[in-house]
Amino acid sequence: MTLIVVDIADMLISNNPDETLITYSLGSCIAVSIYDPAIRLGGLIHCMLPLSKVNKAKAQSRPCMFVDTGLQYMLGQLYEYGLRKTRAIINAAGGAQVLDSHGVFKIGERNFTVLRKILWKNGLLMNIQDVGGNMSRTVSLTIKTGRFSVKSGGSLVHYDIS
Repeated sequence: MTLIVVDIADMLISNNPDETLITYSLGSCIAVSIYDPAIRLGGLIHCMLPLSKVNKAKAQSRPCMFVDTGLQYMLGQLYEYGLRKTRAIINAAGGAQVLDSHGVFKIGERNFTVLRKILWKNGLLMNIQDVGGNMSRTVSLTIKTGRFSVKSGGSLVHYDIS
């Protein structure tokens, strides 16, 4: 198994059954995996901020930095590779409140709200939601099986699609 790291504000897609996509340091950031079990195609994105309108130039050069532009970009790429909406298994993790102890900015909560809204507008449902709290997470997606794994606070949880 080869681990392929998805950096912060980035996204990767794979149909290689020997790969596992992984992203680290999810605090208020949110990770979304989308997987099509029929063709063993998966994508993982690591978004920092909810809305691209705060910096349109940055959204042009790095769409995955923002939930609104990044998720649309990832969906477009996955559809080009053969993803079918009816088979899409969508999981999300992150959206914690780590650096905002007084809840002033609520970036994590807003990231998750924008994610849900975009999925709803696209007629897509979320399978797993491991969001909120105040602990950072590491997330991985195993392409061969579609296993979505979340590590947080020393605990590792595997979510299998079968």
